[in-house]
Amino acid sequence: MTIKVLGHKSHDTDSTGSPIIWAWYLTEVKDQKAEAKLLGEPNTEAAFMLNRWNLDKPEIIADVTPEDHIVVVDTNNIAELPPSINAANVIQIIDHHMLQGGLKTRAPIDITIRPLACTATIMHDLMGADAARMPEPIKGAMLSCILSDTLEFRSPTTTEHDRQVALKLADELGIDVAEHAAELFAAKSDVSAFSDAELLRMDSKEYEVGGKTFRVSVLETTSPAPLLARKDSLMQAMDTVAAEDGADQVLLFIVDILNEEATLLVPNDLVKSVAEKSFATVCSGDTVLLPGIMSRKKQIIPNLKV
Repeated sequence: MTIKVLGHKSHDTDSTGSPIIWAWYLTEVKDQKAEAKLLGEPNTEAAFMLNRWNLDKPEIIADVTPEDHIVVVDTNNIAELPPSINAANVIQIIDHHMLQGGLKTRAPIDITIRPLACTATIMHDLMGADAARMPEPIKGAMLSCILSDTLEFRSPTTTEHDRQVALKLADELGIDVAEHAAELFAAKSDVSAFSDAELLRMDSKEYEVGGKTFRVSVLETTSPAPLLARKDSLMQAMDTVAAEDGADQVLLFIVDILNEEATLLVPNDLVKSVAEKSFATVCSGDTVLLPGIMSRKKQIIPNLKV
């Protein structure tokens, strides 16, 4: 039996790296054969992480079967998982998001959901003393995941524990945190090769608020200008993406990592109303600046109102 370890769709660094980390742990420490799987292509930052630490890109799969034994990491949201996930044998969940519901298992399972900024931090804790056995590529992936999810400790989701684990890993690897984070963010910011629709789906999750289904998309970057230069075409693509994905509206937040603020594109009166009710702001154009807004999980989703 080979366990499949997989994260959520729209593969960012954590949902790409954490399956690799946990598959290594299960195989090499727990003597349970496991393989990391992806549900789509990694984003540019995640691809950089794989290349930087000489890690093979996991196989991309479209679905799972009733015969599959599955460990779910970095999500517990059924909408972000394979269509047949409830037919498979889910044996473990490791996550740092709010409990969504909808997953069904065949028996009681091991579930760890902790209020930390990164799934990889939780994995470090679960490994205990065995974390010292991680080879350099696995440690590097873990550090990359934490720096990505915390935006190099700028995100309000960051805890002191996330910071200390990251600094410990960086020390063991002999690398500079700021330099590595800058490399990650530069890779994340290079989105010139992607279409507008691809950008809207790149780091996107669906939520229902007040009877409306929103695709809440976040693009984190150190260079917001090239994205804002595409705002007209991005807003035109929102209608198509929403229709194709069964959503009422796409909300796109362009997060400026260095200035610690977000710009929300405002294509219509619905988004204008959502912005004003959710963030106590006034919209007078097709964008609105939201100072201090950096986290979808902690600052955007909990505040959304229609």
